[in-house]
Amino acid sequence: MSQEISNPKITDFKDLVAWQKAHRLAVNIYKATEDFPKNEQFGLTNQIRRAAVSVSSNIAEGFGRRTKADRAHFYDMARASLHEVQAQLLIAKDVNFLPGLSYTELEARSVECHKILTGLINKTNE
Repeated sequence: MSQEISNPKITDFKDLVAWQKAHRLAVNIYKATEDFPKNEQFGLTNQIRRAAVSVSSNIAEGFGRRTKADRAHFYDMARASLHEVQAQLLIAKDVNFLPGLSYTELEARSVECHKILTGLINKTNE
């Protein structure tokens, strides 16, 4: 007896795995940056948080666009923001704001997010 696997239709940006991963990364970055020095509140703390939020926000905005080209454009912007996050994570680690284990976990999440987002971009461009 075979069992049919259901493939739920994606009806909302929150259904996108890329958005889910980006959202989780942003939440984790907010938590990790709570312990950054207070004098960095308007520096690296703000910068990395804004970039992380931009990833999930651009995925959501892209999902709401009507044409493939518009969707792909916003997904590309999300990927660019993700690169910004990755660069800022390195800075945070190198100036000892972010412990090695936290960096490793956040970097791994960002790489996973990048792979899934790249797949979404490729699928959108088909």
